[in-house]
Amino acid sequence: MSLTLPTIQSFDVERATKVSRTGGGVAGILLVGLVSMPWWAGRGELRFITEFLYFLSLAQMWNLLAGYGGLVSIGQQAFVGIGAYTILAAVKFLGMPPYLMLPVSGFVAVLFALPTAALLFRLRAAYFAIGAWVVAEVFRLLVANTPAVGGGSGASITEAVRDIPAWWRDALTFWTAVFVGVGAMALVYLLLRSRFGLALTAIRDSERASISLGVRASRIKLLVYLIAAFGAGVVGGLITLSKLRISPDAAFSVDWTAVTIFIVVIGGIGTVEGPLVGAIVYFALRSMLGDLGPIYMITLGIMAVGVMLVYPKGIWGYVAQRWDIHFFPVQRRLKSKDS
Repeated sequence: MSLTLPTIQSFDVERATKVSRTGGGVAGILLVGLVSMPWWAGRGELRFITEFLYFLSLAQMWNLLAGYGGLVSIGQQAFVGIGAYTILAAVKFLGMPPYLMLPVSGFVAVLFALPTAALLFRLRAAYFAIGAWVVAEVFRLLVANTPAVGGGSGASITEAVRDIPAWWRDALTFWTAVFVGVGAMALVYLLLRSRFGLALTAIRDSERASISLGVRASRIKLLVYLIAAFGAGVVGGLITLSKLRISPDAAFSVDWTAVTIFIVVIGGIGTVEGPLVGAIVYFALRSMLGDLGPIYMITLGIMAVGVMLVYPKGIWGYVAQRWDIHFFPVQRRLKSKDS
């Protein structure tokens, strides 16, 4: 009597899919087109894409913070404002070139985020969200009552860029926006594909279970908070470079976070593609309905509620779940070598 031993299958770990490889090629072509835009597009188109890219960056950072870190904040405008005023202060008091100060705006936001985190991380859920908004309001009031940076009326950096030809100024601002927007998506994608991303996903799925497995949840959440603050600070600096003027009410406006949340919720929270889809939907609606006043805001509200009811995971969340499409796959898949 002979025994038949079971066949042992061997597997490969697959990190990419056919869709993601195709998407990578399309993304490369789009990136080349974006970089070349200053030579063939008008100023209006450049400003529109610049605004699209810095909202996309904010959405990616908030998605990382809330969608993966579980830290739902409505106070990210605090770091947008800090980044914006960092550029202003560097130009006004130090005479530094504004474009070279963009990374500094992110690091200054991180410096302010450290003591802020020490306070906010004592709060949970809705208290954390409201606390973040209160902190942003405190920063706004402090800046509004500081005459050295223009007080409540704000100030301009026009003098610092007066010697740069208009075409080059527009092109530099646009290329900076491309770098920031693409860099935000790449950063989130690479983080989620790393061991850090595995730990972050584990925390999102079950914080208690992840802690029992040795994941240092508090440290990882703090790091996510600081990364999101850095990204928001850089975007704030970019906004100053784009508008050349900033005021406390504009820099620390809750609209930065409100629009960001709308974009992420509509597109799909907890996915890399979601903020991109949400940003496209938001700017399409704004272009079509922006002149209608209250009707525009009502439409945004109805759409947000409708999407949350019908597609709780957002538009892209539904697409990814229904057809298993992932342009930015972060999961590891086992593929049989025999197939």
